[in-house]
Amino acid sequence: MPPLIPFTEITHLFTEFEHTAWRLETRRGYASDRQGARYQAFTRGIEPEPEPDHPWNVNVRQRTAQGAQFSRVRIIDEPPTDGQRFLMATAAGNVEAGEDIRVLPRSAAERLELPDFDLWLFDSRVLVRMHIDDSDTTIGVEIVDDPAQVLAACRARDAAWPHAIPTAEVWAQVRSSV
Repeated sequence: MPPLIPFTEITHLFTEFEHTAWRLETRRGYASDRQGARYQAFTRGIEPEPEPDHPWNVNVRQRTAQGAQFSRVRIIDEPPTDGQRFLMATAAGNVEAGEDIRVLPRSAAERLELPDFDLWLFDSRVLVRMHIDDSDTTIGVEIVDDPAQVLAACRARDAAWPHAIPTAEVWAQVRSSV
């Protein structure tokens, strides 16, 4: 395994990128979500309220006002896991802040041969591969500078995006079927 750095060492990228920040989420859930009060309330049937003052949303609003774009594709199972349902339920606040969040069924992701790991791609030049353990905990990240791997991430983004559906549309269907 390559040397990993803490996620906190790359947070500057979210304020310093020039044009685009794109995320691929491949997990069925994340430990950080499950540990939070909002997730616990969600499992009891309480819809999460948007958090416009959350630092993430504040940064997204500021950066998108400057012309930058935040977007992500979340791979979901059919039916979605509780963790994936939670992410769809909380996406509205991120979308209100200016982020474009879409979902893609896992079967489509496999057909498109998307990576099976989470990543961030900044300005189609900087690839951050996230390393997540079996308990869904991020154990570190790797900044990848190999041009072939960066190009592969760009191709994954370009393959996934046209097939991904806005989260609100999918969440409305999922919520009505529960």
